[in-house]
Amino acid sequence: MRRSDREIKDFDEIVDVLRRADVIRLGLHDSKAPYVVPLSFGFEVKDGKIIIYVHGAKEGYKHDLLARDNHVCVEADIFHGYKKYQDGVTACYESVIGYGDAAVIEGDEAERGMDLLLEHCGFPGLEYDKAVHEIMRCYKIVLSEVTGKRRFVS
Repeated sequence: MRRSDREIKDFDEIVDVLRRADVIRLGLHDSKAPYVVPLSFGFEVKDGKIIIYVHGAKEGYKHDLLARDNHVCVEADIFHGYKKYQDGVTACYESVIGYGDAAVIEGDEAERGMDLLLEHCGFPGLEYDKAVHEIMRCYKIVLSEVTGKRRFVS
């Protein structure tokens, strides 16, 4: 990281940024250019690793790209606004970037992922029709690398 003075070094603080972020952006490999898609998500920490859960319809461009190359980049941020700084304007933010491999999950693991997603979206314990798993695909992404960064956040 070029600006190490802005790096979030504490793992628990990185997890806190992720907890407060509304969406992640999933970066995928495409032959033309990177493909980035915003997604709702859930997550948990196990054995010192962040595990992210996402879902979507069983078909689509995202799923086609993941089938070809499941190595992904995950980005989350919280934008706190702009402020005048010295002779210009700068952004106040917190962000997390991580890398991992996306794996399709099913059954109990997919239900756990959906429960965590619903919890993160503000609906903990929401009962939903489990038949929805027949028409969607769930992914689990274990982040093998993760960094955090912030600027001008109180």
